[in-house]
Amino acid sequence: MVAIEMDGLTKRYGSGEAGVVAVDDLDLVVEEGEVFGFLGPNGAGKSTTINMLLGFVEPTAGTAEVLGMDARTEATRLRERVGILPEGYEVFERLTAREHVEWVKDTKGTDDDVDALLDAVGIPEAADRQAGGFSKGMRQRLALAMALVGDPDLLILDEPSSGLDPTGMQEMRELIREQAQDGTTVFFSSHLLGQVGAVCDRVGILHDGSLVEMDTIENLREESGGTSVVEVDVADVPEPLGLGDLDGVREVTVGEGTVTAVCEDPTVKVDVVRALDDRTTVTDIVSEETSLEELFNRYTGNGRGDGGDPVETGVTA
Repeated sequence: MVAIEMDGLTKRYGSGEAGVVAVDDLDLVVEEGEVFGFLGPNGAGKSTTINMLLGFVEPTAGTAEVLGMDARTEATRLRERVGILPEGYEVFERLTAREHVEWVKDTKGTDDDVDALLDAVGIPEAADRQAGGFSKGMRQRLALAMALVGDPDLLILDEPSSGLDPTGMQEMRELIREQAQDGTTVFFSSHLLGQVGAVCDRVGILHDGSLVEMDTIENLREESGGTSVVEVDVADVPEPLGLGDLDGVREVTVGEGTVTAVCEDPTVKVDVVRALDDRTTVTDIVSEETSLEELFNRYTGNGRGDGGDPVETGVTA
């Protein structure tokens, strides 16, 4: 079953030369139970797309269906089955964390265990504290607890790691994985590359409002022709090395007790290790694939949006 389907989804603001195309002819399908990462620099159109999916923004052209419902005409009904963590969520400063979650419970008419939800997002001790004194990370956790009310079929998370420390980011990734294992579809936007690479089944890369690539990270690496690097620690560096004669080895550097080879194909790394192992004692091996940051930069032009904001690498799993 398809959880999200966009067909020619477009949003323009203004007209003529002064007009701005925020989202341009977007075609995208997200399957039920999938964790889909919507990747792009700040200003790429990610939040505008999410607002159209939820019926908060009227598209200029095209259609969007969410859980089989038209986002334009059935927005109220579809939002009952969607958990939303919006970017920059503002809490009610005088309400406690418990009161925030209970308010969503009452709105959706559910019987969720509030304490269990607050525990799931890591703030059980703050249940009866006023949210006005919360840090940005605690506010983000509270917003996530509210998004989980009603066991939604779809979670839409807009920059879910904003304000979280490395531990919080790790816990967020684990929670996303748990939701997906339970059958929930997760669609989240981010400019933190490590977060996307750590949890997603597929990613879509948005640049200047257009979808420039969509695939698994592994396939993107393969299609991009990115390099792989293998760093081999050896007891003694053999002379001559001879690694430059191996097909697919682009570059070789030698340090004290270390040989590093840049390979055009990940499978060539095995040939490098075998060649060294035949001539010396290999004591350690470190292998690196093309980084998600490198892939992002290739597809979006140095990883910068219209506003010049650099993309961040974040923290990987």
